[in-house]
Amino acid sequence: MRVVIAEDEPLLREGLTLLLRGRGFEVVSAVGDAEALTAALAGDPPDIVITDIRLPPGYRDEGLRVATEARRRHPGLPVVVLSSYVEKEYARELLSDGHGGVGYLLKDRVGDVAEFVRSVRRVAEGGTAIDGEVVSQLVARSRPDPLSALTPREREVLALMAEGLDNAEIAERLVLTERAVLKHVGNVFTKLDLPPSSPGHRRVRAVLAHLRQAGRGS
Repeated sequence: MRVVIAEDEPLLREGLTLLLRGRGFEVVSAVGDAEALTAALAGDPPDIVITDIRLPPGYRDEGLRVATEARRRHPGLPVVVLSSYVEKEYARELLSDGHGGVGYLLKDRVGDVAEFVRSVRRVAEGGTAIDGEVVSQLVARSRPDPLSALTPREREVLALMAEGLDNAEIAERLVLTERAVLKHVGNVFTKLDLPPSSPGHRRVRAVLAHLRQAGRGS
């Protein structure tokens, strides 16, 4: 799996490079600023981009801008953005194109190596990996919306889907049976009008609908 990394902190950049190479990823480029990231993405796109939101020269949202522009040129290009804290506006922008293959992870969670690697693989396969703190802050201030038909339990299940948990992991987190979780997931799909024949990955589409709408309430 070919990876491009953009991170201005040399120690973290080198750490991510060594971590991923040690687990079978091919790090084709590891850069420290927005200009170098743009150059790294100018040719054939990698399988996934991992970038800090804030990069030199301005340390504002340069990493996110380059990544979202790359996704416009290559729809669905998997992108994981890293941030030191939750920035709801940036999370909403990342989700705005409606495609899967997105992740928003807080840097202090990258220390859980196994979970970080799982998140990268999940996003590369077209799924989502949204940090639970990001989900919590988006959902906490959401307005009434098309998701209002969901029960509180169904919203809990959908929020955990946004983190990238599968049904077994959701069942363990909520102390439910997998059969009960499967029923809740089915109800979410039905209420969001996502039948089995619906194009695209229903799980990802449900998550994106959830997070985009929640972000509008912030």
